[in-house]
Formats: sequence, structure tokens, C-alpha cells
Amino acid sequence: MPSFSANGVNIFYEVTGRGFPLVWCHEFAGNHESWEPQARYFSRRYQVFTYAARGYPPSDVPSDPAAYSQDLAVEDLHLLLVHLGIGDAYIGGLSMGGTTALNFGIAHPEMARALIVASAGSGSDGPEQFRRSGQALIGRLTTEGMGPVADDYARGETRVQYLRKDPRGWEEFHRGLSSHSALGSALTYQGVQLNRPTVYGLEEKLRELPMPALIMIGDEDGPCVEPAVFMKQTIPNAGLAVFPQSGHTINLEEPDLFNRTVSDFLTAVEGGRWAKGAG
Repeated sequence: MPSFSANGVNIFYEVTGRGFPLVWCHEFAGNHESWEPQARYFSRRYQVFTYAARGYPPSDVPSDPAAYSQDLAVEDLHLLLVHLGIGDAYIGGLSMGGTTALNFGIAHPEMARALIVASAGSGSDGPEQFRRSGQALIGRLTTEGMGPVADDYARGETRVQYLRKDPRGWEEFHRGLSSHSALGSALTYQGVQLNRPTVYGLEEKLRELPMPALIMIGDEDGPCVEPAVFMKQTIPNAGLAVFPQSGHTINLEEPDLFNRTVSDFLTAVEGGRWAKGAG
């Protein structure tokens, strides 16, 4: 089981295929296994890297709340690339992982040849309500454990689309979420989601991003639609892909469309045909 130490926190990762590096960062309700449809598809052409964020077994679950933050999530990704000897990669992610990918591009633009940012920006609109609901979620994780929370979380208004379209895939997603560490999930939400800057707060830095960026969103993912449009309008070399009648977990909900859209983006980048200054 490959892993490395990110300043004392062991991070598990997987490598599949050969070619130019493509790294995927997972969402709050997922883990490295959430990228299985993408690992299978893209490893035919790229070397695909997935990993379990701190707080997500088989990676370590630190008990210190100070061990969780957006900056530490970005640094873990940076240290993973350093550990692997990778100086340049495509960096992609969904939701929490999409925000990590975006902030990695800001912090280490020389290491991100292109960004793929899917379903990112929760909490940017209505931050006070987001904070209240987040504190309630943390309280439930602490008192009830992972199982009851997963039952409700997996049926949220931006997750029911997945259940409607692919009940079997949703059951797999639900089982995976139920198996997460309640402690790791609670501390992740407290340290990362509730303390990271909003997408709007990154405006000045987003305007300086030099690399191509693909922003992806489901049109029924209400908390993330306006942030996605904002990123498209703010990042100089960005494009926006909107998936119809789709919720939050679009890489699993619509894996074929997701993979084709990303593949077309990377082909355009590699062919020098992704328009510059189109954001």
C-alpha cells in the first residue's frame, strides 16, 4: 500500500497507467476510490494519481483539529508531487477536491499545466447558512457517528440526482461514505470547509492564474452554480461545462460525459487550441 509522510501524516495514494501525470483530488463525501471511472478511462493515455486526503483512511486521521485546513490540503498535494518526483501535472478535483485543485494552481502555478475544477464553491453564497448547517453536521458526526449522517447526506438535494439515475452506483457511494471516519470527517469539515476563503474572496488571485482551466458544474447543484459562473468569468483561460439535470457528484453521476468533456479539454490544451484570455 503506497504512502508517504506529509510532515508526519501518512497519505495513501494509487498510481495507474503511464503517460503525462493527471492527479485527481476527491470530495468531502468521497475518497480515492471515487475516481475509479476516471482512473480506468484516463489511465489508457495518462499516468493517473489518486489519493486519500488526511482524515480519510487508509490515510492517517489526526486527532488534532489544527491538522486540518485548506492550506494543509494544498500542501499535502504539493508534497505528494514532490514525493513522486513530478514537476508538472494536470490537476483536477471535485467539490472539496476541486477547491484544493484551484488553490494549488494559485500556490504552485508552475506545477499545474492545467486545472479541472468540478462542483466547487459551496459556501460562497449564503456563508452564514453554510456555517450553521456545517456546525450541525459536525455535531451529528460527533454524537451519532458516520452511519446516520451518511444516510441523510447521501440523499441531499444535490445528491438525489445520482440516486435517480444510477441506484446501483449510488448504493456504492453510500456504502463508501458510511465507512468514513466520523472523526476525520468532522475535523475536515471544521478545519477546511468552514475556514477556507470563498471563491469570491479569491478574485484577485484567480485573475492571475496563467494556465488553462476547465470549470464543470451540474445545473441542479445550486450552491455551486454561481461560483462556477464566477470562476469562468474571472479566470483568464477558463471554459465552463454545464451538465443538464445533474447534481453535485458529476464524475460518478455522469461518468461518460465527464470523461469525454475532460478528454476534449486536455486534447485542446495539448494541441494548443484552448483559447487564451477567454475567461
